[in-house]
Amino acid sequence: MKYSLFTVSVPELTPEQALIRMKECGYDSVDWRVAAIPNDPDILKEEPSYWRNNRCTFDVETIDQKAEEIKALCHQYGLHINMLCTYLTCRDSEESIERCMKAAKKMDCARIRINAPSYDFKRTYGDLFDEAVEGFKKVEALAKKHGVKADFEMHMRTIVPSASAAFRLASRFDPAYIGVIYDTGNVVYEGFEEYQMALEILGPYLDLVHVKNARWVKKEMEGKEKFVPDWAPFADGYADFEKTFQALKKIGYDGVITFEDFSSAENPEEKIKNDICYIRGIVEALNQKKQD
Repeated sequence: MKYSLFTVSVPELTPEQALIRMKECGYDSVDWRVAAIPNDPDILKEEPSYWRNNRCTFDVETIDQKAEEIKALCHQYGLHINMLCTYLTCRDSEESIERCMKAAKKMDCARIRINAPSYDFKRTYGDLFDEAVEGFKKVEALAKKHGVKADFEMHMRTIVPSASAAFRLASRFDPAYIGVIYDTGNVVYEGFEEYQMALEILGPYLDLVHVKNARWVKKEMEGKEKFVPDWAPFADGYADFEKTFQALKKIGYDGVITFEDFSSAENPEEKIKNDICYIRGIVEALNQKKQD
């Protein structure tokens, strides 16, 4: 397996700082956060954060113009670009999606993220599903044109939170061009199915695995105490990484494992190191058990 880091989880670092630390810790590749860069001076004055003022991000509007520069920076530190993780959905403009695919091609990056619609309770699942199918038909055509795969992520509050729901959508398309990202943390929030069964359901559409952790905690919500999901450190959440990697071995997955940690117990540079050491320890123990 190869290990990558999704830069959304290190908002305090610049791209070069992240690459330096990743190289030191033994990562093989990087998944770049590609999103709209805020120009509001008040936001830019804020402390770095995952989804607002994230310094380890490239602008979705200029990603194609920066492609050669980004590729050269990664090459400098011996890291491959695994994915351009955009926040575009299949309903966004073909121009925006194609811009990111062109950028990926220039970077020798095989895949970009294009997500399925959110479930917002305003429209029925059936209507949203039909719209997603039509949207991904256009995405698939662009993927064939540029030779770049488009993956959507299993994600809570979308129409694809589970492997079953993700397969229902992905199965309408060629797995050479449309794939699924399985996420160990997101399924704690919504959509959990037994690890091995979930991976078997996805079959040839499983293209990438995100590892992060989450747990349910009691919080006061609207004047009432409720259990709600929240992010957790790798070693202190509900995700069963041993079962995850047992299942991945069982189905013969030998692709990329992308780290995405939204916990806040450690500084980013320590988190980059400790997460990969933790997962490597689990994988090595499973390999040793198999040999014994």
